[in-house]
Amino acid sequence: MDNSKKHRILGIPNRYYVLACIILGAVAAYVFYYPVLPHVQMPSEAYPGTLLFTLPVIGEFYWTNTLTAIVIVDILLIIMAWAVRRAAKSGELVPKGFSGALEALLEAIHNMTEDTAGKWTKAIFPFFATITLLVLLVNWMELIPGVDSIGYIVPMEHKGTPIKEVLPGFFTLLSERDVAKYGSEVIGGEHEGYGLVAFVRVASTDLNFTVALALISVVMTQVLGFKSLGWSYFTKYINVKTLFTVPIFGVIDFGVGLLEIISEFSKILSFSFRLFGNIFAGSVLLFVIGTLVPVFAQSIFLLLEFFIGAIQALIFGLLTMIFMSLAVAGHGDHGEEAAH
Repeated sequence: MDNSKKHRILGIPNRYYVLACIILGAVAAYVFYYPVLPHVQMPSEAYPGTLLFTLPVIGEFYWTNTLTAIVIVDILLIIMAWAVRRAAKSGELVPKGFSGALEALLEAIHNMTEDTAGKWTKAIFPFFATITLLVLLVNWMELIPGVDSIGYIVPMEHKGTPIKEVLPGFFTLLSERDVAKYGSEVIGGEHEGYGLVAFVRVASTDLNFTVALALISVVMTQVLGFKSLGWSYFTKYINVKTLFTVPIFGVIDFGVGLLEIISEFSKILSFSFRLFGNIFAGSVLLFVIGTLVPVFAQSIFLLLEFFIGAIQALIFGLLTMIFMSLAVAGHGDHGEEAAH
């Protein structure tokens, strides 16, 4: 079969369809729809009227657009687990399609864990695999059309921007052609601009998510270390064994222990802000490019964010696995205890 025929639809080369889509997109962006600057902020946005509960001192808790994203990712993970379980029960020696690709990924993660953690692979692998898959899906959500870009418009504190209420708590910007019609219905007085609040926002652009994941990683590292070495595990943080017998080296050992405590807290900051900073910056980049050049140009940066999301997921999971492996391997005089 002629290869040129493979790249045709109804006898027309595919490149012309791509060109037609670009032209139609330009017409839609510059003629029928007005550019909207998204409302970029670090905290997640709460849906109007979704107060969940209130805690003393801490304050109110609302359902946010990042929580919606996490629920969607959790559902996807359950579906993935069901698909793999179904493939395993089918009796096929080599899974095909999506199940085969997922098995290959998990096998690679398992092999990395086995090479590093040895006999503790069974305990560490679930954390490595779960964190990697969770962060991977969360990061890749920004590649889905509508995420971070479809929502409702809220008025900001600016003067002279016509705003109308379309639903209780939901607002939209008046286009220039509607100013004459709705100009007398401006609500809330004068406003300074408007912001787009997305219905679904990438969860890793919310510092609450990254900090929570970092806390799980660091805390479970301590749990596995204690499970491996018992109470002697904590001597790497508070080492007073040689403080009086060999004062000089004892003071050094004690100081090293304090540095170990500081390093554990620094891991939380490192985990949290590395993931948050990379994905949040990527989202802002997509916002800016999509606003300045709303047709085609954003596709190039979507490919970049695809790789950044995958790399950040692997880094988060890999560092968790390495720290857990070091924790269970023992330290100092207790290295032999970990082998028993």
